[in-house]
Amino acid sequence: MTEIVNKTRRRLLIATSVMGGAGLVLASVPFLASWRPSDRAKAQGAPVDVDFSKLKPGQMLTVEWRGQPVWVIRRTPEMLAVLDKIADILVDPNSTVESQQPPYTRNLYRSIKPEVMVVIGICTHLGCVPTEHFPVGAASGIEADWPGGYFCHCHGSKFDLAGRVFKNVPAPTNLVVPPHVFLGDTRVLVGINTEMTGQAAAG
Repeated sequence: MTEIVNKTRRRLLIATSVMGGAGLVLASVPFLASWRPSDRAKAQGAPVDVDFSKLKPGQMLTVEWRGQPVWVIRRTPEMLAVLDKIADILVDPNSTVESQQPPYTRNLYRSIKPEVMVVIGICTHLGCVPTEHFPVGAASGIEADWPGGYFCHCHGSKFDLAGRVFKNVPAPTNLVVPPHVFLGDTRVLVGINTEMTGQAAAG
């Protein structure tokens, strides 16, 4: 009789341990999931990790951060060469308005890496989303001497390939550059300041 009771106790102990282990696994699933940024957290400004490894020179991709479109553009050497030749047609060619970009992107390219531009794609006039027109000249569909950039079809504001606003358009300031840091050659984290990580900015 004693042997039967001991066997029963052992079975109950094993069953209880198995159930407890299963419960622990099930409980850990929502716990681990809680570490992932929720949609609400993303909307409130959680950083967005962008892999742009498939982006070819001259192309752009759009991601969302804080409910806003953020453009990541891989600029070609030809695109970069234009930037220092058009200062006379820009409102703020030297990016002097501090609120429009982090300190580490206050340079000719308005970027950490010259070839990679990260900018919020919202016109600084009334919040429309401009359209990219990268081809230069008449091929752009804008004007014969177009240097390449962005055109806002809502009210005609124009921005160059560094997001700097043209003169004599409704938009008062350059496009905003969000805080960001590079995690490698083809990954950028939007929403975190480079200065917080100690990453050096390009001059």
